[in-house]
Amino acid sequence: MKKTYFYLVLLVSLLAVPQILPASNPARLSGVLTDPSGAGIAGVRVTAVSEGASRPETFSATSAAAGEFSLLLPPGRYRLRFEKEPFAPRVLALEMAAGETRRLDLQLALERLSSQVVVTAQAEPVESAASPAPVSIFTRQEIDERGGVALTDLLQFAPAVSIGRTGAEGGQNSIFLGGGNSSYTKVLVDGTPVNDPGSAVDFSNFTLDNVDKVEVVRGAESALYGTDALSGVIQVFTHRGTTRVPAVTLFGEGGGLATGRGGAQLSGLLGKFDYSTAASYFQTDGQGVNDAFRNRTLSGNFGWSFGETNQLRLTLRNNTSDAGIPGQTLLEPPNLDEHSALHFFSAGARWNLATGTHWRHELRAAESYSREFIDNPGQDFYNPNDPYCPQASPAAVASAFCDYTFSERNQYNRAGFGAQSSYLLPKLNVTAGYQYEVENGFVSYLNVPHVRRNNQGGFLDARVTLHPRVVLTAGLRAEANANFGTRVAPRAGVSLALRYGQGFWGDTRVRLFYGQGIKEPRFDQTYGTDACDPGNPSLRPERSRTWSAGIEQKLASDRVRVSAEYFQNRFYDIVSYGSAPPPPGCGYFGTFFNTDLARARGTNISVETKPLQWLSVAGSYSYDDSRVLVSPNAYDPALVPGNRLLRRPPHSGSLILNAAYRRVNVNLAGYFTGKRTDTDFLGLGLTSNPGYARFDLATSYDLGRGLKFTGRVANLFDKQYQDALGYPALGRDFRLGMNYRFGGRE
Repeated sequence: MKKTYFYLVLLVSLLAVPQILPASNPARLSGVLTDPSGAGIAGVRVTAVSEGASRPETFSATSAAAGEFSLLLPPGRYRLRFEKEPFAPRVLALEMAAGETRRLDLQLALERLSSQVVVTAQAEPVESAASPAPVSIFTRQEIDERGGVALTDLLQFAPAVSIGRTGAEGGQNSIFLGGGNSSYTKVLVDGTPVNDPGSAVDFSNFTLDNVDKVEVVRGAESALYGTDALSGVIQVFTHRGTTRVPAVTLFGEGGGLATGRGGAQLSGLLGKFDYSTAASYFQTDGQGVNDAFRNRTLSGNFGWSFGETNQLRLTLRNNTSDAGIPGQTLLEPPNLDEHSALHFFSAGARWNLATGTHWRHELRAAESYSREFIDNPGQDFYNPNDPYCPQASPAAVASAFCDYTFSERNQYNRAGFGAQSSYLLPKLNVTAGYQYEVENGFVSYLNVPHVRRNNQGGFLDARVTLHPRVVLTAGLRAEANANFGTRVAPRAGVSLALRYGQGFWGDTRVRLFYGQGIKEPRFDQTYGTDACDPGNPSLRPERSRTWSAGIEQKLASDRVRVSAEYFQNRFYDIVSYGSAPPPPGCGYFGTFFNTDLARARGTNISVETKPLQWLSVAGSYSYDDSRVLVSPNAYDPALVPGNRLLRRPPHSGSLILNAAYRRVNVNLAGYFTGKRTDTDFLGLGLTSNPGYARFDLATSYDLGRGLKFTGRVANLFDKQYQDALGYPALGRDFRLGMNYRFGGRE
């Protein structure tokens, strides 16, 4: 018995030797892993998988506090992978000879698409914990779980965001962030500005196809982005290819209201070249007369890596849509023939390179344009009591309102380039940059064929780690605008870790932020040439001063995260339209003035928790105490001083439950808004819009082998509501579909 036991122990020991000592004369691989500032990274998992063998072996190690790692490997060829959130994984192939000793020092860059990295709030990407600006981040996983098509279907769940949508699919779609006007939010697509000059973005045809991440930064950011960033910045990031075997996704779905959607995505990695491209088509007949909508999306993201710190990237996005415009059908007869065709395009090229251990540079060029054609060729209703609105069509019906015929074609374009240079140390990052931009407009209702505005700006941005718990940021920008001259916009903030903890009472972090914003006038506000209704070339920029204070607390071993912030935004020199004594030959004279003042202040509270392994819950509540302070040219009762700002509810919030059990995923998302100030713009004197609660249900079932069943019910309980007064929102609608994905392996 003893001999048997002895032989068993000996056999087990012999079998274990190859695992402890990979070879009698193993190779040694060692090195140091650092971040872009040169600081060592602890906790990076280093994995080496042998290639060419019938049974691949895996060897692994974890980097130490200063970033050092070491591996003993049998001779052979290996595929190395270096991984740690929130850094981008690095994959290398190398061959090791028997007894060889090799040193491999690598730099890991922050993954711009990670949910733990903020790109938009700093000149250089930063871990979210170090960002003083309040930020909401949406990932590809959240996009897939909710099954939405439009970007605004996602954005309405961000704190301090309200939606102004004139109707259902295809209606004009605006975002109000932090109590600011819809034109006070700068929108970027992979770094390319896409606002119409001095104006807002119409999100009506902006889909989530090929989108991997969305960042919403609350607070004025003109110190980094110049004009338009008065109340915040929204940036959309498209997908990048990461796998050697191409990943292909095909999807199709259909549902009520003759709705159909289909598309494909192809992405991958071919040597030093990564690629991602997607195409989709969406159509619906809508829920009433003249309510059809058609939308096509093309998107691409292409990169070339010349070396570890030398990459070139090109991103493209194109949306074209055509929508019927039935009008305010809850207040007036439907318009049977008005429609809007919108074409949106953006392109951006970025070259990132290093010229030393600590110097990082970025050169970028960008262009975007929007082309809009709105046509109302026939009269559908007329006002018999209005001498200026006679019956021009025998088919027109009598009404208290007038359907004027018109045709309007507008084109806007902005193109520019920029450069920035950063000096990165473990405790100090300093970036200096310059941007130049040309804006063009072809506006049909102006009496000039073409208007143009040139802008340029220089900025300085710094981040200092005073202590492992304290990060300070500060920045300053001088913006030179062809209309209003030169203005300076500063910003500053601090992120403070009050406590690091484990167990029930986890980490506690405090954030403080202050920023100023500026916005240039619209083209029509400046360049109007009608002698009786001219623009005002002397307009000053609209301005904002914003500050916020927030706290974030983690609980229950990080299964619960609670964040709360107080914000205050003041808006100055808001442009309004007013009358003045008419010159000779004019029965009326009106132009634009910097007269109005407003403010918005309140709180945003968010809670995220994972009470069970398969269940996650997220909720938010926003209180926005907005007010019109000064408005001498108010042309509507809703705009007089003392009223809350238009379409910005004082109370709003959301609740999202996601259950993922085995192959099934179920997502229930609810959005709530209270009563808010609005106007009919028809002279009826209506100045408020009732609140509502809307729920969407999305589900998916993984059938295996890359095939997935999807389903979604929008407005689950068929709530009748209006995002904009008089325009009925989409009622209950459902879609069922299939998603097939194949390839996508390392």
